Amino acid sequence: MKELILVIAKALVDHPEDVRVNERDDDRGTVYELSVHADDIGKVIGKQGRIAKAIRAVVTSAAIKSQKRVIVDIIS
Repeated sequence: MKELILVIAKALVDHPEDVRVNERDDDRGTVYELSVHADDIGKVIGKQGRIAKAIRAVVTSAAIKSQKRVIVDIIS
């Protein structure tokens, strides 16, 4: 999952070297914290959060195979 998020995020931003994904287990499930360069936050979130929702949908769909609950948080 971590690699999937990295590939998607690096394709969207202008500063791919600043893309970081941290993985941690929580009571909600596995949480992936995506952090990008400050100039790229808008590109990852998108208008009205559409790109962020799409990223979450793709990652959730990929996680169904492993039967895990996955959450993607975007950190500024």
